[in-house]
Amino acid sequence: MNTIPKNMFQQHKVFFTFLLKFLVCYFVAIMLYSFFLNHYHIQNNEVDGITHFVARQTKKILVFFGDNCEIIKHEFEPSYKVIYNSVYIARIVEGCNAMSVIILFASFIVAFSVTFKTTFLYLLFGGIFIFILNIIRISLLTIGLYNYPSYGTFLHDIVFPLFIYGVVFVLWILWVIRFSYNNKQNG
Repeated sequence: MNTIPKNMFQQHKVFFTFLLKFLVCYFVAIMLYSFFLNHYHIQNNEVDGITHFVARQTKKILVFFGDNCEIIKHEFEPSYKVIYNSVYIARIVEGCNAMSVIILFASFIVAFSVTFKTTFLYLLFGGIFIFILNIIRISLLTIGLYNYPSYGTFLHDIVFPLFIYGVVFVLWILWVIRFSYNNKQNG
C-alpha cells in the first residue's frame, strides 16, 4: 500500500498553505453570513438587509434610465418582486445579492494574501466593485427578461453568471500577477 511521503507536505507547502487559508476563510465567512441570514429568517421570513439594499439600488438604476420600475415585497417568501413597465419580471432573492460570490472572491484573495493593508484594500475595493457590478447585472437582466422573455433561462443561468464570475476570475488573476506573496518572492 502506498503511503504519503513525509516530505510531501514540505515540498508542496505553498499549495497546502493556500488551501488551508482558503478553506478557513471561506468556512468562517459562510458561517458568519449564515448567522446573519438566520436572524432574518427567524423573523417571519423577512428579506435580509443586503438583499433589500440590492433591490432598492436596482430600482434606482432602472428608474434613472427612465424606465418604470417597482420593487414590491413578495407576500409569501423572503424576496422582492421586480415590476418593470407594469409587468412582473423577476424576483430578487438572497442569492441575487452577490454575497456568496464576494465570499468566494475574498477567500481566494486571503489565501494569496500579502500585507494586511494591500489585502484589505484589494478586498474592500474588489468587493465593492463586484457588488456594484452585480446590481448593474440585475438591472440589465431585468431589461433582458422584459425584452426577450424567451431567452430568460439563457440570460439568467448562463450569460449573467458568466459575466459576474468572469469579473471575479479577472480580479483573481490581477491579484496573483500584481500583488500576491509568491509573485513578490519571485519578482
